[in-house]
Amino acid sequence: MAEILLHINGVDHHLHASEDEMLLYILRERLNLTGTKYGCGEGQCGACTVLVDGRPIRSCHTRAASVAAKKITTIEGLSDNGQLHRVQQAFLDEEAFQCAYCTPGMIISAVGLLAGKAKPTREEIVRGMNGNICRCGTYSRIVAAIQRAAGESGTKAAIPGMSERSGGSR
Repeated sequence: MAEILLHINGVDHHLHASEDEMLLYILRERLNLTGTKYGCGEGQCGACTVLVDGRPIRSCHTRAASVAAKKITTIEGLSDNGQLHRVQQAFLDEEAFQCAYCTPGMIISAVGLLAGKAKPTREEIVRGMNGNICRCGTYSRIVAAIQRAAGESGTKAAIPGMSERSGGSR
């Protein structure tokens, strides 16, 4: 086991991890960041999505060592001083969830999408969210929530702890 540094939600975590230990398990089981969900275990459903240097990745098949020293943002790290991120607020306002199991991954993916394109078209939203599965079928409300979040600001979606130079708003 090697010691690795994971920079998660603005906090440094020095951990011992085997070279094949997946980020999802470290987040959930060792750091108690349970907002990131286990869905399929194959990176196909999006429930485990987190941001790494501002880009959405599937944590269930990402080795923790491969993201050492990179900036990782989970659903728990999106709010700022108790204020919901605008994408989180838009999901609430549009009631874009039913059981809400997929919601953290959907929100994280949407933040990544809006960080890259401030005003995506409906088609760009659908394409950008492809691979995020909602078993309850609330897709139209999810698209509406992302459109609402995009409409609230003419700038790219801010990712707490990230700046243009650190690669978080590409």
